[in-house]
This record gives sequence, C-alpha cells and structure tokens, in this order.
Amino acid sequence: LDQRGLLVTSLIAYALVSLACALAPSLPSLVGLRFLHGLSSSAAAVFAPGMIRAMFSEARAVRAIGFMGSVESLVPALAPVAGVWLLAFGWNSSFYALAGLSLLVAALIARQRAALPVPPPTRGKGSYVRLLSNPVFLRYALSQAFTLGGLLIFVFGAPAMMTKALSGTLGDFIVMQVTGIVVFIVGANLAGRLADQFGAERMILGGSVLSALGLLALLVYGLSGGTAPLAIAALFVPVNLGLGLRGPPGFFRAILASDGDDARGAALVILFILGTTAVGTAIAAPYVTAGLAPLAGVGAGVSCLSVVLLLVLHKLDA
Repeated sequence: LDQRGLLVTSLIAYALVSLACALAPSLPSLVGLRFLHGLSSSAAAVFAPGMIRAMFSEARAVRAIGFMGSVESLVPALAPVAGVWLLAFGWNSSFYALAGLSLLVAALIARQRAALPVPPPTRGKGSYVRLLSNPVFLRYALSQAFTLGGLLIFVFGAPAMMTKALSGTLGDFIVMQVTGIVVFIVGANLAGRLADQFGAERMILGGSVLSALGLLALLVYGLSGGTAPLAIAALFVPVNLGLGLRGPPGFFRAILASDGDDARGAALVILFILGTTAVGTAIAAPYVTAGLAPLAGVGAGVSCLSVVLLLVLHKLDA
C-alpha cells in the first residue's frame, strides 16, 4: 500500500476521532475514544522517517529529521499554553482544534502527493522478528531509545522531585525544561552540518556520551547534597544538547539499518522509546520524593546503556 495514502487516511481518521471526543457523552466513552485517538495518530510517526529518506540525501535527511525533532519538542511545551487559552471556549474546544488542524494537514499532503516521492514499500520478506534479530539495527534503535529515555525519565520525575524533595517550585522546573528545549533545538538543527563535518558515527557516540555525562553529573551533584535549581538546570543542559546532536543522525541510521523495512523500523524505535521511558519512570517513581540522586541515577543508568551498546554492537558498513 502507498504510505502517502495511508498517512492521509490516518489523519482523516484522527480528525473524526477528535470530533467524536468533542461530542463524547461521558468520561468512560471519552477514555475509550482517546485510545483510538492515540492509535490513529501513530501513522505519522511511523511513515514520516521513510518519506524523509525517500525525499532527501542522507545529509539533508538528517537535517530534516533534526527540524522535525525541533517541532516535536516545541509542541508539548506550547500545548499547555494553547490549552489554557482554548479552555475559555469549553473543554472540548481543543478536540475541535485538533480535528480542524488534522484535516488541514491531510488536505495539504493530498494536494502535494504527486510532488512527494513514493516511499520504499514495506518489504515482503520483512518482519519485526527479522529486525529484532538484527544487531546493527538494535545498535541504533536501542541506543536512541536509551538516550532519549534517560532524559525523559528525569523530566517526568523532575516536577515532583523539585517541589516535594527540594522544596522548590514549578517555576524552577519550567526554567530547567525551557532551557533544555532551547538547547535541544539548537543541537538538533546543528546535527546535520556537524555530521557532514565529523561523521554521523562520531556524532551519535559523542552525543550519547555527552547526554550520559550530564545525567551522571546530576547524580554526583545530588549525592553531594546539591539542591540549587539553577545548578540542576545548568547540569541538565548537556543532557539535552547530547540528545539533540545524536538524535537526528541516530534515528536516520536506525532507518538505514532496517534495510528497506522503514515503517517497521521506525515503529520499533518509537516502541523502544516509549517502553524504556515507561519502565524507567515506573522504577524511579517511588523515589522521586527522596531527592535528586535517585531520579538522576535511574536516568543515568539508562543513558549509559546507550553508550555501552554503541561500543559493543556492530555499526553500519560505510
């Protein structure tokens, strides 16, 4: 099946489910519809990397993925602000907005369909088992998941840690998060040029090491009794910068390592990221009110696994 048509169809389905959410008669029905909401939204994340690969050379594809990552980091940061504004028009106004935007994007893609190159079709002999048994693919997919997962584990636990354990405020967390997002965007948009200059493999390993060192620094700071919010925000900078530098080339190399099975490869990378974050957050959750060190320790442990995999597993042939 043509992934361009599937993407348009999924966006239309997302719009229809958004409308259904806006008209939901009860909370249980809304919860059920939200499951379908998430399901219908997954196609873009799965198909987009393959489409980018088909449209651009490797260097330009890395830059495109970096830009896409920048947008993806801004949306969750700005969504609460937009949500507060939309709340004035009713609780369901955000669903109406999502439906309208989804239909708009679907129309734009349908209009430009002829200009988009046909992405590589899903390989007939491809399978998830084949990818899961491919150590080269796992090198890039799992290292991507562990670097991003280590960061997200810390981010998800940071509000409770800073307000409960360190007697700070949500403002302290916001400063840390906004600073981190800005640094990530800068790194992600520099990643393509730096990969051209120094090589993708050096950027992937260097960024992973930098991100892991940032979390290790937070762990050491926590073990030494440090609690200053600005110091935590400063130590969190290399975590975000490292991810920004290694994220675009790392994701693209994972797609290349899938050997033409782009959609399944992208789906597994996303699954690994979500799974790593969920498990790590569950492990860290009982200890977030115990201070900085436990949360940073879990995040650092996961992030260091990324570096280990990069050093142990075989990389793509040049």
